Amino acid sequence: MAAPHPVRTAGGDPPPVWQPGGAPTGTAVWRLRSRGCWEDAAALLDPLAATQPPAALLRAELLVERCMFTSEGWGRAEEALRAAESLSLDDEERGAAACERGYLAYASTLLRVRDRADEARAALGRAAALLAPDSPGRALLDFRRGLMAQHIGGNPQAAEAAYRRAHNTALAREDALLGSYTWRHLAALALDAGDVQEARHGFAESLRLREETGFLVGIAPALVALAEAHPEPEAGRLRAEATRLYRLLGGVPRWLAGQLPATA
Repeated sequence: MAAPHPVRTAGGDPPPVWQPGGAPTGTAVWRLRSRGCWEDAAALLDPLAATQPPAALLRAELLVERCMFTSEGWGRAEEALRAAESLSLDDEERGAAACERGYLAYASTLLRVRDRADEARAALGRAAALLAPDSPGRALLDFRRGLMAQHIGGNPQAAEAAYRRAHNTALAREDALLGSYTWRHLAALALDAGDVQEARHGFAESLRLREETGFLVGIAPALVALAEAHPEPEAGRLRAEATRLYRLLGGVPRWLAGQLPATA
């Protein structure tokens, strides 16, 4: 999922050292993450993560993201979160850690590993209390609270409001990765409401941003989503391309398997 440290396609402030355009180690972390090599990316951060909260939080984020995409590595993600939380954190960093803990609990609930919905709500609420209104992490928190509202709480209206807040901030800050997520989820709500044209536009924007940032592991889901807003034969072409990428990445994300054709 999206990160509290934005990936920008152009303009804006210089990216942190672990993002594209940063230091060599940071570029390597992004390249590994974008290809679904979360363990390898996390390993590159090990030396810094022992003493530096930003690196420790990013390491935890990578391993939490791995859980969502693979439904594996839950223990490793928990360990990484506890390690980050054990450092001397300021309120911003504690809020970011709480946001990750809430997302991990949400993923566990959504993927039916273990029902941790109450833990997710509590952690995201704690993050909201810790993060300042203008915090760089607030947009990601809004997005994740939208996920909870939609997929756990069954409240698409609240989800849309949260997604919209996250979306507007992501666009204003040129946060391309988060924007790719907000475009896709707003488009899905539009499709549910019968607005195919708006859905098609949102899904296409999500795919564009993922291609531009090189977030390879997120392209297949974007293609499948876009297929939902197109008739055949275009829908079939998009699903076939998603299947090719899914196989190239070794069957990641796991939850996409049931939405892809058996052959392509």
